[in-house]
Amino acid sequence: MTIRQIFSDMDGTLLNSAGDVSPENARIIREAGIPFTLVSARSPMEMHEAIDQLQLTGPQIGYNGGLIFKKGQHDWEVIEKNLMAFNTAQTLVARLQNEFADLSISIYDLNHWYTDKIDAAIEYEAKITKTEPDLLDFATYLAAPKEIFKIMLITFNEERMRDLVNFLNELALPGIAYAQSGKTYLEVTNEAAVKSKGIHYIMTRENLAVHETAAFGDGHNDLPMLQMVGHALVMANALPEIKAVADRIVPSNDENGVGFGIQHYLTELNA
Repeated sequence: MTIRQIFSDMDGTLLNSAGDVSPENARIIREAGIPFTLVSARSPMEMHEAIDQLQLTGPQIGYNGGLIFKKGQHDWEVIEKNLMAFNTAQTLVARLQNEFADLSISIYDLNHWYTDKIDAAIEYEAKITKTEPDLLDFATYLAAPKEIFKIMLITFNEERMRDLVNFLNELALPGIAYAQSGKTYLEVTNEAAVKSKGIHYIMTRENLAVHETAAFGDGHNDLPMLQMVGHALVMANALPEIKAVADRIVPSNDENGVGFGIQHYLTELNA
């Protein structure tokens, strides 16, 4: 049995708690010689450091599958995109601002991260992703149509997060999907933006059989990806319901779990 393609989530999986790819993980991934694709809720600008460090030249998957892209010579080369309907995004932001004044709201296009206020949650996200948001008034920004890939909502209050999920369920806006990442993030995208969609594109493009694929993940938004591949490797820091779908549990994201899984499981299959 041969593994011909590895897919990996970033936050909580490939990246350590400081938001970095460890030198050990980077070395193992580069030396393994197995094509490696990042599959993340992040934007391209939040992924570029890892792309460069791992020397990745093939298609990558951002915005939970809402964007398939590769790094071009001067910019991102868009292969496929699934945008939020602008009117839906416009309505959602207005309702959230009215109902959840304390919530941190971010809007993402291809090359920018926008927010309407700098608070502790935005400062935390900037530190982890090593990027800075553009500060603007959402009503002004959304006065004319824009290409929007993702609306990200952050709260450190678990009860508030439950209220937010219930609110979105009751609002029932058409054509959107939302997935919680960890305890603090809720990411809203086009309903077609799922990690498995990007994986299907690459599997088709490379003529990959399911048993030739493996994936690393830790969160709820990783479930479609983990359930689609032949070998699901889940981090020790994942929640129990994510571990339940694992073929193997690997060490945590702070213990080079991705590198461990490649060395002690995937390369053995290729031996």
